[in-house]
Amino acid sequence: MNIQELLMSEKGRILAVIEPDNHPYGVVSRAVWLAKLTDCTLELLLCDPDIGALQHGFFVSNEARDIGEKIRAAQKEMIDELATEARDHGIEVTTDVLEERPIADGVLQRAMDMNPRYVVKGTEYHSVAERSIFVDTDWQLIRTCPFPLWLVKPHEMRDKPVIMAAVDPVHSHDKPAALDQIIIDSAKAIADPSDGEIHLLHVYQRIAGVGREATKTFKPIKLPIDELSQKIQTEHREKLDALAKANDIDAEHTHQLPGSARELLPTFSRSYKTDLVVLGSLARWGLKRMVLGSTAEKVLDHLPCDILIVRVQY
Repeated sequence: MNIQELLMSEKGRILAVIEPDNHPYGVVSRAVWLAKLTDCTLELLLCDPDIGALQHGFFVSNEARDIGEKIRAAQKEMIDELATEARDHGIEVTTDVLEERPIADGVLQRAMDMNPRYVVKGTEYHSVAERSIFVDTDWQLIRTCPFPLWLVKPHEMRDKPVIMAAVDPVHSHDKPAALDQIIIDSAKAIADPSDGEIHLLHVYQRIAGVGREATKTFKPIKLPIDELSQKIQTEHREKLDALAKANDIDAEHTHQLPGSARELLPTFSRSYKTDLVVLGSLARWGLKRMVLGSTAEKVLDHLPCDILIVRVQY
C-alpha cells in the first residue's frame, strides 16, 4: 500500500512509539489528537531495551533481575495510564512492549506488521556525534521507515494548525515529481479536517555560489550573475505557482526564498508560528542511502515544531 492509499483508507491505525525518557505523555497527546482527526485506532508501543538486558542476560544477577522487574512494573503502570487517557477520548487503543535493540529495527518490524497510517515518535536534540554517525533511532527511522513518520516536539498543537509543506517543484537532485504531490496531499490530510492553514514553501539555491566556483577555475569564467539569477528565480516561481494552483493553494500562502533550506525552514517556521512542517524524503538504497542525507536530517534539530516525513522509493 502506497502513501496515497494509506491516507485514503477508511479506518487506519497509528503506531505511537513510547520511550520513557522522550516526553511520552506529549507523544500520546499528539497521537490521540491525530487519531481523533483521522478516525484511526491507536497502538502504544513501549520501547525500553534496557529491561531485556537486565532480565535475560546469561550473567545477569538476581538483584539485576529484581530491578528489572520493578522497572517493568512501573512502566506497565505508565503505559496503562497512557492507554486509559487515550481511551477516555474515545480512541480504540492496544498496547505492546519492545525490548530489543536496536529500537529502530523493532519499530520498523512492528510497523510492517500493522501497516500504520502514521508512525508517531518523540524527538529531542541530537548530539554532534549522533548526527555524524546516524546511529540514533530518529535518524534510522528517517532513512528507512516506509510509512509517514511524525516526529513530535514538546509544544502544543493548535486545534487549527498552521502547516508548512516544503516542496521542490524543479525536482533538483533527481527528486521525483511525485514527491511534491505526496507532501501536499499529506499536509491536506491534516489541514482539511482540522480547518488548518497550509503554506507552500520552496527554498532554492542562490546563483552566487555558482559564480564563486567559476572564478576559481584555471581560466576564470565571467558569468552574467544578475541575468542568471533572475532567470532561475522566474523559472522556479512559475513552477511553484503552477503547483500551488493545481492544489488550490492561495498565492499569499505560496512562498519562494533563495538560500539554504537548513537555515530558512526553521526561520520561516518561527516567523509563521507553524505547528507542523511536512518534508519529503527519498527511499534510497545501498551506497546512496549511506552517503546522501536529506533535508529532514539537516533541519530536524532546528525546527521548533512537529515534523511529518513522507517518502517515495528512489
